[in-house]
Amino acid sequence: MKNIPIGEVLKEYGYISEEQLQTALAEQKKDRSKRLGQHLIDLGFISEKQMLKALSDKLNEPLVDMNNVEIEVDAVAKIPKTLALKYDLIAISENNGRLTVVTSDPLNFYGIEDVRLVTGMNLAICLSEKKEILRAIDYYYAEIKAREAASVANENVVSFEFDESELFNSEEDDTPVVKLFSSLLTRGYNANASDIHIEPFEDKTMVRMRIDGMIIDYVQLAKNLHQSLIVRIKIMANMDIAEKRVPQDGHFVTTLEGTKMNLRVSVIPTVYGEKAVLRFLNSNTPILNDTQYGMNLENYQKMRKMMEMPHGIIYLTGPTGSGKTTTLYMILETLAKRQVNISTIEDPVEKNIERVNQMQINNAAGLTFEKGLRALLRQDPDIIMVGETRDGETASISVRAAITGHLVLSSLHTNDAISTIVRLQDMGVEPYMVANSLIGSVSQRLVRTICPHCKEKIRTTALEREELGEDVEYMYRGAGCHQCNQTGYKGRTAVHEIILIDKEMRRMISSHKDIDDIYAYVKKSQNLRTLREETIQLVKDGLTTIDELRKISVYSD
Repeated sequence: MKNIPIGEVLKEYGYISEEQLQTALAEQKKDRSKRLGQHLIDLGFISEKQMLKALSDKLNEPLVDMNNVEIEVDAVAKIPKTLALKYDLIAISENNGRLTVVTSDPLNFYGIEDVRLVTGMNLAICLSEKKEILRAIDYYYAEIKAREAASVANENVVSFEFDESELFNSEEDDTPVVKLFSSLLTRGYNANASDIHIEPFEDKTMVRMRIDGMIIDYVQLAKNLHQSLIVRIKIMANMDIAEKRVPQDGHFVTTLEGTKMNLRVSVIPTVYGEKAVLRFLNSNTPILNDTQYGMNLENYQKMRKMMEMPHGIIYLTGPTGSGKTTTLYMILETLAKRQVNISTIEDPVEKNIERVNQMQINNAAGLTFEKGLRALLRQDPDIIMVGETRDGETASISVRAAITGHLVLSSLHTNDAISTIVRLQDMGVEPYMVANSLIGSVSQRLVRTICPHCKEKIRTTALEREELGEDVEYMYRGAGCHQCNQTGYKGRTAVHEIILIDKEMRRMISSHKDIDDIYAYVKKSQNLRTLREETIQLVKDGLTTIDELRKISVYSD
């Protein structure tokens, strides 16, 4: 390798002027802790991509996209994490004793030589942006840590002696089981998992994770480890470790990668032992259109119109896992910016919101949704959020609260927005009460989005054109790659169906009109786009697949 005057190279490419170079050199004299290239970036004279492109050409070292490159976990493990973070680099592959390393600073010859000495291997250098390298370091070293912890625990299982006292100290991380549990949580967090399943079978324990709505096998553990892992979970979640015959629920808060995470824990007895499911409540999954509650512009405007109403009730509907609670929390965060008193009653409280008074259901102590809701009405609320409307009593109190001057938000299990009217009547709420209290209903689903790293264009079949429209000749799918665990999908997006209750609808509900007549009126007067129609548009736009559309159609047809 030879030393390259980066300033002259960037001038040669026309990225900077002589004046800008001199300014950066003056800054470097004041602060020697950063290289000249970093000063040029900090001053806004060049982008990191421009610098890397120039270095790639001059050094004849390829520029790679970390999202598209195949990364071998065994190769990553060749470099200690401390060294990877110190020099902002990561190994991606090994071939015939030669280690391919990606760095954002190919001129750091000392760092590259340090890595060569530690690994004892010849190095091939590639270039990529620092933020992409750091993201890969977080992701792959969490994978390595979890697999190493599982391997150590499995190897020591023959001589393993179960000692409950080792598992009680939450700060203690020297025991194999505590290390294993900690690494599983970190891995789940970095993989954007919503749940971690720890499942006992006859001769093994399986750890699986739900990512983007799909269960993915993660690691297999020796059967002898199961009891100690479950005890560790129970201790963290403040459960009874002696009780193994009945289901138990709990939760705990921990810090993962510098972020406080709230985890809900459920343990149930099975024929081979207790199964535990841990759910990440404060999800770190990115949300498309998060400033619009994950909605398109038209639906967002309808939602904002409902939120401006001084009183009444708004229902979010859909099956379990459709993102209703996430949407409710985003709406509450907006409402909390107003000069209003907001109180909630939830089971469980999944996220703490500033300026909102949140109450947790406690059935064992007699605090049910009905009792809690009655109590909240004596707390001078402007806005009330009821986590879930589960029975006629809760529905009746919510509706009466809406009629008496409160804005109420709640969730309900129905297949579409219009079914909210029927569901409330089935719960025993009189039609005139439904008509006078209901502002609107939002039905929501989550559909998986195609992985952008392995996305491919395919021609539609005659059957698919019949479903999508005869004019759709092509659509997209994910071929499957390491970025999406070979599923073809990465991330999810929400689709919505929103109905506003207007004067004519109130009259139709009060006069017991058939629900099909009400739906026909809404479809015509409000230009209602159904869940199916919204998803068809996503397929046409190349964001999701026809398989995801067919799942929506199960509910829509």
